[in-house]
Amino acid sequence: METVSERLFKQEEADLLLDIMVNRRDVRGNRFLERPVEDEKISQILFAAVNAPSVGFSQPWEFVLVKNKEIRQQIKDSFNQENEKASILFKDAKQKEYNSLKLEGIFEAPLNIAIFYSDNEKPVLGQTSMPEVGLYSVVCAIQNMWLMARALNIGMGWVSIIDPVKVKQILKAPEKNKLVGYFCLGYTSQFLKQPELEVLKWETRKQITELIFNDTY
Repeated sequence: METVSERLFKQEEADLLLDIMVNRRDVRGNRFLERPVEDEKISQILFAAVNAPSVGFSQPWEFVLVKNKEIRQQIKDSFNQENEKASILFKDAKQKEYNSLKLEGIFEAPLNIAIFYSDNEKPVLGQTSMPEVGLYSVVCAIQNMWLMARALNIGMGWVSIIDPVKVKQILKAPEKNKLVGYFCLGYTSQFLKQPELEVLKWETRKQITELIFNDTY
């Protein structure tokens, strides 16, 4: 029997959701506090993740909570190697600016979470023409996590400068799994009013009018 949700939201609730969205930040390692994240808060964040939309209701996400220092050291080693490679791609003043950035909080944050896409060996409804939408489903879960973390005043930072194959090996992930994101979570000393890279003028914010087209480009 089809069920119908009668839960309707008020404008002030929509305004609150938007407020959480525009105040979400990618938190760097120099802003994390040593205060541990409570288990019930971690559960709330993960519950938000698994209630994200997924193609064909496939729920293709898996989460590895990383607290072990030895494992984190191996992840940090991967970051250091990849960060050196990345640095040389930038030139002159941009390279100097890049090298001054704190781009991870692997040790500073009390919790790391690796998020994997678990490929389904069977055909998935809605994924037959665009197989990449399975990965997009995991990204939806990540966004849910980020918003819930921010609503709980917990910082979350994405560490993308790592070798996904090495991280997969370090965490002993199944062969069919693919690393989508590696994150640092913890309470923070400050949520900036603007994204840090916007404050530092690394990039400028695009105007919404530049990004929206009608019918065709």
